[in-house]
Amino acid sequence: MIDDIKRDASTRMGKSVESLVHELAKVRTGRAHPSLLDHIRVDYYGSDVPISQVANINVEDARTLTVVPWEKNMVSVVEKAIMTSDLGLNPMSAGSVLRVPMPPLTEERRKDLIRVVRQEAEQAKVAVRNIRRDANHDLKDLVKEKMISEDDEHRGQELIQNLTDKHIKQVDELLEEKEKDLMEI
Repeated sequence: MIDDIKRDASTRMGKSVESLVHELAKVRTGRAHPSLLDHIRVDYYGSDVPISQVANINVEDARTLTVVPWEKNMVSVVEKAIMTSDLGLNPMSAGSVLRVPMPPLTEERRKDLIRVVRQEAEQAKVAVRNIRRDANHDLKDLVKEKMISEDDEHRGQELIQNLTDKHIKQVDELLEEKEKDLMEI
């Protein structure tokens, strides 16, 4: 039973780290990429939805994205959402099409992107810690049901903590690597 909990926690923590890898891949280091706008949320008739659910996002050239909202009245809402995002982008409206030029990475912009990357890493760490909490809760439930002893619970918690430490270390290494990439000129 403890092995099942450990295996489940390990799988879920691995998925959290994998998710971080995908999120870090979205942070640009010079080229325009549609997934760059994925985390931006737009107010769509009272609901907060991802920008990809209200608009088509394409790469026009290496330094420009085009965003085409599916409804004309959403153009200004999408434009405002892009402007107020943490990406520091300034979309230009051309009728029902928004062009989002990617500014060259200045020192200040690199630091902004590092801040975004650190937020993503922190979210991954929180996810890993939440999985640890869930696993420890499952162990406590097993003790309550008299399926394992308290000594087994403590051993299980140590195993879960070791898993947590290992995955948090991976998150830190990924963060450090991405920060180094962003600061290279």
